[in-house]
Amino acid sequence: MDGHTQKWLEKAKPFIGVIFLQFGFAGMDVLSKAALNKGMSNYVLVVYRHVVAFIVITPFALVIDKKVRPKMTFSIFIKMVALSILEPVIDQNLYFLGMKYTTATFAAAMTNMLPAITFVLACILRLEKVKIRSVRSQAKVVGTLATVSGAMVMTLLKGPELFGAHGSNTHNQNNNGVNLHDVIKGSIMITVGCFSWACFMVLQSVTLEAYPAELSLTSWICLLGTIEGGLVGLIMERANPSVWTLHWDTKLLAAAYSGIFCSGLAYYIQGVVMKTRGPVFVTAFSPLCMVIVAIMGSIFLAEQMFLGRVVGAIVIILGLYMVVWGKSKDYDSPNPSIEDNSNAKNQYLTQEGMNGKENIARDEQV
Repeated sequence: MDGHTQKWLEKAKPFIGVIFLQFGFAGMDVLSKAALNKGMSNYVLVVYRHVVAFIVITPFALVIDKKVRPKMTFSIFIKMVALSILEPVIDQNLYFLGMKYTTATFAAAMTNMLPAITFVLACILRLEKVKIRSVRSQAKVVGTLATVSGAMVMTLLKGPELFGAHGSNTHNQNNNGVNLHDVIKGSIMITVGCFSWACFMVLQSVTLEAYPAELSLTSWICLLGTIEGGLVGLIMERANPSVWTLHWDTKLLAAAYSGIFCSGLAYYIQGVVMKTRGPVFVTAFSPLCMVIVAIMGSIFLAEQMFLGRVVGAIVIILGLYMVVWGKSKDYDSPNPSIEDNSNAKNQYLTQEGMNGKENIARDEQV
């Protein structure tokens, strides 16, 4: 019984890890939106977020990864620099800017494109195989198209208001009465951010093969992200130095929370799960974050929900889980490597037998 329970826990660990991540991301969306609404600069939020993450993670990395941390090489360092640009600088800044133009719920829903984008990149880089005649491959392709279509529906179709209203149109304008132009602008930023995030996931998976020290890699990403994000922030906020000031308020809470849970722990958990399940699996649970944010955003931020966004979200979820279903079948099907190894073994034995017969014939001639 104990062995069976331990085996079940081992299988459940990747699911527990990614679900924990989505709860963390949901809290970040709500807190970050509240901080941005209070005038916090997204550039400042990104920098302070990674300062906190670096301070929290580095002591653990120095101790835990001491025996497994490989030597730094130029190739590994370049990959780390690229990782710190893709996620801490490009993705997070564009994501928070897009959230400013829309809502926390909308931003979380748009990130449901992440699994599809990651899947496409994995196919291009041959980390994911697609066979058109295979049902599971067809599910992956159709699901990818459905996910993108759902995102377009969310962007372009507003529809009637369902719930979350608090009266007047003026209040709508102040909360999430964003016009179509702002929605399109925000959605483009979030989409580009998602693409950058997907590239980060794939590159992190590749980097971990040469640098299998998740905590140390996380620490390096946070440090480099702080430096690069700081340079970007100083340039973009050069006319407003007061934005760097923090007080004991929502802004400080958003920076601390997102730094600990959504940079420090998230990068580490992603790396651990990716070693066994790959980047597509890690990104497959984004809809859970959207559901949590929708509930929390309606309660704490008084965000309204519209029919178009609900329809788009449903299409995204259906498309996403078609991708997940197709991906899950990869784990259910027999491991092709076993068959390949068996064939290779048979070929080896056959070749050895032929060589043996040739040797006997040669000895008889002699």
